[in-house]
Amino acid sequence: MKTRFYTVYFTALAFLLTTSCISLKKTVFDQYSYQKGTEIKVDALRLMDKASTQYSSQTAAIEHLEAEMAKIVEYEKNKPENKIGYAMWKMIANPDKKFVAGFLKMWKENGTVSPVFIDQAKGQVTEALDLILQYEGKKDPAAENKLKQILGLQ
Repeated sequence: MKTRFYTVYFTALAFLLTTSCISLKKTVFDQYSYQKGTEIKVDALRLMDKASTQYSSQTAAIEHLEAEMAKIVEYEKNKPENKIGYAMWKMIANPDKKFVAGFLKMWKENGTVSPVFIDQAKGQVTEALDLILQYEGKKDPAAENKLKQILGLQ
């Protein structure tokens, strides 16, 4: 009887430990990621509003934003179980993509950007950064699925 009790007890304990460890792999809310993402979004959109002026007049602000994006990419790279967040921040900071860094690259190449294009680009950037913030803030499955779709991970 005691042997059976111990067998059941240890089996239940092993099951609980296994399932609890699996749930620990889920990414939890990260205040730093959320705060930095919000700051980058606000700074990027404010800077994009100035893109109808000469690129050279905003180099300090542009360099600051690029540095902030590089920092968040590095931070996200080293977070455990963060494949989606890291991949999305890499995309945002990639000058060959149609997000923040790509907009800054185009601005640099052209000197100025038309107000119509600025508004269109801001819409794309806002949507992408909102998805990251929603995913980071709530770990929302809908945001996760949209991010996976954008990243081609589905």
